[in-house]
Amino acid sequence: MDKNQIREIIARRCALELKDGDVVNLGIGLPTLIPNYLPCGVKVILQSENGLLGLGPTPPEGEENPYLINAGGGYVSAVKGAAIFDTSTSFGIIRGGHVDITFLGALQVDEEGSLANWILPNGKTIGMGGAMDLLVGAKKVVLAMEHTAKGNPKIMKRCTLPLTASHEVNMIVTELGVMEITNKGIVLTEINPEFTIKQVQAATEAKLIISENLKMQNSI
Repeated sequence: MDKNQIREIIARRCALELKDGDVVNLGIGLPTLIPNYLPCGVKVILQSENGLLGLGPTPPEGEENPYLINAGGGYVSAVKGAAIFDTSTSFGIIRGGHVDITFLGALQVDEEGSLANWILPNGKTIGMGGAMDLLVGAKKVVLAMEHTAKGNPKIMKRCTLPLTASHEVNMIVTELGVMEITNKGIVLTEINPEFTIKQVQAATEAKLIISENLKMQNSI
């Protein structure tokens, strides 16, 4: 499976978590692909923590508006009825619990639902950005992430990198399957039919609980 296939599998599955009318925040990178795979009839309102509610698609080359960017600095458009406001108002929306779901990337996540995604193992800082606020403010937190990094597990028994927030992740979607964080640990609820449970567990440091109703990983 090449990088693009992996990213598409993850983004397609994440899109199935969206409901019509949801206010959605997308982390940088892979999560920005999710709106490309929205189920038919589902319309969502995209929010960016730098102060935009109603993000539209990436504009064609040469038609970028320098005043319309997302939190990662990439060019975006604004849909009809979009609102632009200052950052403090944007974080008021997040902290006030008005974001229905956020999709974030991860360096590590553990069986308690704690996330590390702001500093690399070599000490290089990526930056906290709005992730800390989104983790505690969004109604649902889904990690859209590759299962491993250079063959090393990212789903840990306990995170070894500095945390962004603890006990806040609800779901993990990778190219190998879908996992839910529960008070008993990480439950594997869906599996990519190209892999076995043994292979998924071998790529995961945390001990997985296999759902009695384990399904094949869904996509659109």
